[in-house]
Amino acid sequence: MIAPKSLIDVIVDDVRFYLPYELGRYFIAAGVLAAILWLLKRTRLKSRQIQPRTASLADFRREVAASLLTIFIYLLVAIPIDWSEHNGLLVYGGDTHPLAYSLMMFGLIVLGHDAYFYWTHRAMHTRLLFRTFHLHHHRSTTPTPWTAYSFAAPEAVVNALFFPLWLIFVPTPGIVTFSFLTVQIIRNVIAHAGLELHPRWWLSTPLTSWISATTHHDLHHSGSFGHNYGFWFTFWDRMMGTEHPLYRETFARVTARDATTGSPTTESQRLLTRTSGL
Repeated sequence: MIAPKSLIDVIVDDVRFYLPYELGRYFIAAGVLAAILWLLKRTRLKSRQIQPRTASLADFRREVAASLLTIFIYLLVAIPIDWSEHNGLLVYGGDTHPLAYSLMMFGLIVLGHDAYFYWTHRAMHTRLLFRTFHLHHHRSTTPTPWTAYSFAAPEAVVNALFFPLWLIFVPTPGIVTFSFLTVQIIRNVIAHAGLELHPRWWLSTPLTSWISATTHHDLHHSGSFGHNYGFWFTFWDRMMGTEHPLYRETFARVTARDATTGSPTTESQRLLTRTSGL
């Protein structure tokens, strides 16, 4: 059983331990992938850059500044979660379960987060909420790994609320939440990489085709705001009819481009222009 703690003790511990963890999680994941992309763009794989535009230094500064605010908001949400766990209001899942149980719980939290993300993301694209909640994130029309946490404060709160809502109903082992947070930030920066990192066969096999590739979210950022709301998977977009009609064609083209030019065909440009406002 977790020992009770005062609110002050929880705040001190979260500032000492959770805040550096969250800062490290973001800067390590985004920084490592940014370095990898810098290297890849000096090889033949530069042809996999999805958009012709490259993000600017101003984009980078805006994204990092917003991400620091997001991390602060995550800290504020973590404090009542930790206090509630230490004082019996939230049930801690423990860490003595068999591996199979932890794997099952990891799968459940991924599925839960994917559903939460799809529907909250889609809601934030409504006329009522978009300007206040989600417009800032879409200022990154050409996403980079640093875009992953680039939210306005209201959107950061929405994203942060997944965990307390989840833990109220599903006591989750600490190793599962830690693993989820680690994989989630990796998936997040990959989704915003701007360069297709998945192999050419990714959408051709039943095992991987329902896991979203980088192109999936990039199409959403580049102007097609009515499509591709999912995060981990594509099945919500498929079921609800919100998958971009040229997702598979764009992925195939990006992964098969001539490495000497990296340029899309005129027909491909025409098709993307025609659908970008859908």
